[in-house]
Amino acid sequence: MRFSVLQPFHSNQGKTFYAKPAAGALALALLLTACGGSGGKDTAASGEPKTGQTAQSAATAATDNSLVEFSIMTITPAATPADDDNPVKRAIEKATNSKLKINWVSNNVYSEKLNITLASGDIPDLIMINDPFTTTFRTMVKQGAFWDLTPFIKNYSNLTNGIPQVAYETTKQEDGKIYGLPRPRSTDDDSFFIIRKDWLDKLGLKAPTTTDELFTVMKAFVENDPDGNGKKDTVALNAYLQATDYNLGPTLNPIENAFTKTNGSWKWDDASSQLKYTQFLPETRQALEYITEMYKNKMIPEDFLSLKLTQSRDLFKGNKAGIIVDKTGTMKNIYADDLKKVVPTFKYSDFFPLDNINGYNPKGSGFNGILAIPKTVPEAKVKGILRVIDTWMKPEVNQVHKIGVEGIHYQVVDGKKVSDADKLKNSNSSDFNQIVNILNPIEEPRTLTQEETDAYANFEKSEATRRQTSVANISVGLYSPTAQKLLPDLEKKIQDLKSKIIVGREPITAWDDFVTKNQNDPQVVQMVKEMTDAYKKRIGK
Repeated sequence: MRFSVLQPFHSNQGKTFYAKPAAGALALALLLTACGGSGGKDTAASGEPKTGQTAQSAATAATDNSLVEFSIMTITPAATPADDDNPVKRAIEKATNSKLKINWVSNNVYSEKLNITLASGDIPDLIMINDPFTTTFRTMVKQGAFWDLTPFIKNYSNLTNGIPQVAYETTKQEDGKIYGLPRPRSTDDDSFFIIRKDWLDKLGLKAPTTTDELFTVMKAFVENDPDGNGKKDTVALNAYLQATDYNLGPTLNPIENAFTKTNGSWKWDDASSQLKYTQFLPETRQALEYITEMYKNKMIPEDFLSLKLTQSRDLFKGNKAGIIVDKTGTMKNIYADDLKKVVPTFKYSDFFPLDNINGYNPKGSGFNGILAIPKTVPEAKVKGILRVIDTWMKPEVNQVHKIGVEGIHYQVVDGKKVSDADKLKNSNSSDFNQIVNILNPIEEPRTLTQEETDAYANFEKSEATRRQTSVANISVGLYSPTAQKLLPDLEKKIQDLKSKIIVGREPITAWDDFVTKNQNDPQVVQMVKEMTDAYKKRIGK
């Protein structure tokens, strides 16, 4: 059996977004009915009947620690993914008694690859869904294409206690059930602006707290030669935008959010007692004008519309950009160590997080995607996969991502495990966090350098400050039938028009015309009503 979902969806890094309904939905539903989901015959991931011996092996895997073999598709930020004989992978497989077939997909193209995979119906046993609230995933869930994991989770202590309840709550579908294990993330360290403090110090500038101050800093980063090579060859913000991104993408959305003071596209309005779609607010127009000026002043890359994520990161790592939007935890593995090779004087404490812009910073939703299991996987094997993940979440197993394998990545010196950072990086150790990640892992005792101590002190101070003012995305998981149909085309038009205005192909008046035409459209009015009703139901109003 193959699930056919013809329409792609767009990733939005956890924001509420909807793609076009899948074509052939009725046919898919009939296929699912005919296949019987988890009932009837045992089926393998390919949909073919399993042999008695294979079915028995899968059943055994659920009741004891027998070897579990399964396929995985997930994201990797690495240019070269971990190979199949990777020592970190082997250590995890040994500790969890599993055999993993991992398809690592670059985060440059993950959304496109996910679209193709879901449409093909040839879905891996465990697949990372970067946004569980797209129409495609919602539709496939309703049609029975993915397992409801709600009744299983309680049987695994680490799945129950190791993933915060907020992550489960914010990833439930409208039926209140759990169709994927959340990849937990801290709500206090969502992606936000991180700035080169050494550039600020060199140019005699303070960390900005408003969009006006931010503009001044960005202008200086472009015009005043912060890299000291005598040329105007730096940009301020390493912006990029892809068609699969939500709105203006992860690097420019925070600018808009700082103007609307809203995380996402929905804002509660006390005066009208309803949600407002922020794209039609005056503040969004102000943000669009601001970003257009950023482009005119070369504060973002001229080719930002064609850049990939890795290319934009290379600007920062190559000493050509002074501001990124990311999490503080990305410091060493993704940015700072590479930057140090270009700028030996760069210190970890120069990787400096901003607390607020215009009094705004985003509160994390508690998750970054989910791990879903398609219904083509037999129930017994589902239990085996969950057992592997549960074991993988044990601190002593999860530590393999952090310190590696003794004799390969670390040595025991005076009772402490001393890791070689280069060897860990060469083994893509941090990539495995894209499959299983735990919050607040128990770290092996080690001596921090003064650089690390200073940087972590900055991070903790910033988290404490952000916690007081952070804004949650109140629309995560809200369901509106009209939004499911309307928003894919509407938001695509919004992204296209904003892009053209930013690069000067359309005037700002084109945005005024667009808002006037669309904000009172009956479908938009109905969408607002449905989203408001869903939100009121959630909060008990």
